[in-house]
Amino acid sequence: MKIPTAFFLAALSCCNSVWPATGAPVDLQMRVGRYYESFLVNEDGTAVESLEWSKTVLKETALERSKRAIVSYSTSAQTAEVIAAYTLKADGRRIDVPKDNYQVEVNRGQGKDSPVYSDWTTLTVVFPEVAVGDSVVLSYKVTQTEPMFPQHYSTAQFFSNQIAFDDLRVRFDYPASMWVQYEARGMKEAENRVIGDRKIIEWRYANERPVQNDRRDYTVFDPDQEIGYAFSTFKTYADIATAYGARALPKAVVTERIAALATEIVKGKAAKVDQARALYEWVAKNITYAGNCIGVGAVVPRDVSFVIDNKMGDCKDHATLLQALLTAQSIKSTQALVNAGSVYRLPKIPVVANVNHVITYLPEFDEYADSTSDSTPFGMLPFSDQDKPVLLVEGFKEGAKTPVAPINSNREHVKSAIKIAPDGSASGSIEVVEKGEGAVRSRAWARKISKDAEEDLVKNVFRGQGMIGYGKFEKDDPTGMVDSYHYKASLNAEKFLKLPGPGAFYISPPLGLSASIAGAVRTPAESEKEADVTCSGGSIIEEYVIELPKALRVLSIPNNAKLKNEFLSYAATYVLKGKVLTVKRTLDDHTKGNVCSPQYFAEYKKIADKVMDNLKEQVLYK
Repeated sequence: MKIPTAFFLAALSCCNSVWPATGAPVDLQMRVGRYYESFLVNEDGTAVESLEWSKTVLKETALERSKRAIVSYSTSAQTAEVIAAYTLKADGRRIDVPKDNYQVEVNRGQGKDSPVYSDWTTLTVVFPEVAVGDSVVLSYKVTQTEPMFPQHYSTAQFFSNQIAFDDLRVRFDYPASMWVQYEARGMKEAENRVIGDRKIIEWRYANERPVQNDRRDYTVFDPDQEIGYAFSTFKTYADIATAYGARALPKAVVTERIAALATEIVKGKAAKVDQARALYEWVAKNITYAGNCIGVGAVVPRDVSFVIDNKMGDCKDHATLLQALLTAQSIKSTQALVNAGSVYRLPKIPVVANVNHVITYLPEFDEYADSTSDSTPFGMLPFSDQDKPVLLVEGFKEGAKTPVAPINSNREHVKSAIKIAPDGSASGSIEVVEKGEGAVRSRAWARKISKDAEEDLVKNVFRGQGMIGYGKFEKDDPTGMVDSYHYKASLNAEKFLKLPGPGAFYISPPLGLSASIAGAVRTPAESEKEADVTCSGGSIIEEYVIELPKALRVLSIPNNAKLKNEFLSYAATYVLKGKVLTVKRTLDDHTKGNVCSPQYFAEYKKIADKVMDNLKEQVLYK
C-alpha cells in the first residue's frame, strides 16, 4: 500500500511517457535532490515502507506548497513514524521542525468504539523558515501491521519526467523464498542479489534536466509507458480476483432480513429482469455512496446488515448487498473488479491498485451494473466503468471487458424557436429531448437543482453571456432511473441582435442548456497529437425557426453542407422564406469504444474542421 507525501502525490498526477520528450527545458520551480524509498516485505504480506526525500525551492511560486508535507496512514492497519524533518538553509544551517509544527488529524469513533467509515490519520509537517534556495527534508516510515491480503503484497509508483530528480532510488528487501514479479521502466538496476534468506533489488533514476512535454490530456493512462516500477506477489489478475473473493463473498449471505427485503422490493414483478432492475434501483437510490478507509476495510466489505442500517456504503458494500439481494431471488450475479480511473489496459504486473472499483455482473442478462451511481439506469454503466478490463470474482474470464454504449445510443434533439423584434430584442423557446448518457447527466442535475436556482436559471444564463433576459425553465420529473429526458425553457432577451443597422449573427442554441454540435466536434479536433484519449459517439440534431423583423434585409445565410467519412457525418440546410429562417443540422458521430488514437482523431479532424467552418458562417443583414 503506497502512502506518498502530498508533494509527490500531486507530482504523480501529471506523469509523462517514458519515451523522451523533445521540447524546451522545463522552467523548474523546485528540484528533488534525493528520493530514497525502501520496502521491507515480510512473508505474511505486511511491510515497512521507508521514505526519505529532499527538495530545493528554486522559485517564489513554489514556496508555499514546499512548506508542508503530509504523511497519511490507517491507524488500524499501520503505524507511522517521522524520523527526521528539517529545513536546510542555503548557507548550510539545519533547522529542525519543532514539535508544535506537526498537525495530526485522526478519524476515530466515539469513546473506545471503532470509527464507522474511516480511520485515516493525516500527519502534516510544517517546515520552518523556508525561503527560495533552501531545501526541505523529510524522512519517515510506515509499518503495515495487517496485510491487505494475507501472504500477498503489491505496489506500484510512477515518476513524472517533468520533475528534476538528482538521485532517486527504490529498494525492495523481501524473503528469497517468496514468489515475486517486478518491473522497472526508465530506471537502472543497481543491485540484485540474495543475502542469506533475503532478496534485494534496487533501481535508480535521475532526471537532472527535464524537458517540456506537450501532453495535457491524461484521460487515458498506460502505466506500462510511464517511468516507475511495479512489484507484486500475485502471479495473475485472476489471483487478485480470487484473493478479493475469499474475503468478500462470505459477506454476501442471504439472511432472513435480506430475503424479506428482497421479497418486498420485487413485489408484483414476475419477470426476473424486472426483479433484477428493481433490486438494483433500490440499492442505487437508498444506499448512499461513501468511502471505506478502515484498515483492511479497503478491500473487505462490511456486513450487509450494517450497510442497510446506515443506508451508506462504498463500492464493495454496494456490490455485496446487491449480490445478496439478487441471490435471495435466485438471480445469479458476481462481483467484478475494474479500474474506475484512466487505465483502459491492465499493466503487465498485476498490482491490486490497478483495479480500484467493484461493480456487479449478471450473467443471465449479460449485464453489468454499478449501484454506486444513483442516476445510471439498469442496463447502462457510468462512462468511467465502460470499455474497461474487468476481473470477474466468480467465473473469471481472461481478457473480459465491460461494454461500451452502442453506436447512436446517445442522442440529443434541440428545437429552438426565436422571434426577433425590430429593436433587436428576442422572445422564443428551446426544447431538448435527450437519450443515453446525456439524459442521465441531465436527470442527475435536474434532481439536485434548487427551486430558487431553477426559477432564476434563464436569467442567470443570459447574465453569464453578458445579456439581460428572463424566462421560465420547465423540466419533466427527473426521479426515474431511465435513459431519456425532456426539458424546455421560454426566453426573452434584450439586445439579442444589434438593431437597427447592419450586423451578423451565428446560429447556435440560444441558452446553451444542452450539448451543441460545435462543442461535440471542437473537443476531438483539439485532442492530443501523440496519445490516446477518451472519446464517445452519438448524434445531435439542432433545429431552428428564426423569425426576423420585416424591416431587416438578409444579405446572406450559411451554405448548405453535407460531409461524411467513416467516423462522422454532418448535414446542414438553411432555408429563408420571407422573413423566416429555418435551419436543420444533424451530426452523427460513429465513434466505437471509449478510447481513440491520434490516428483516429487525425481522420476525424478532416471532417470536424469542415463542420466547424460551416458552423462559423453567419447570417449577414442590413
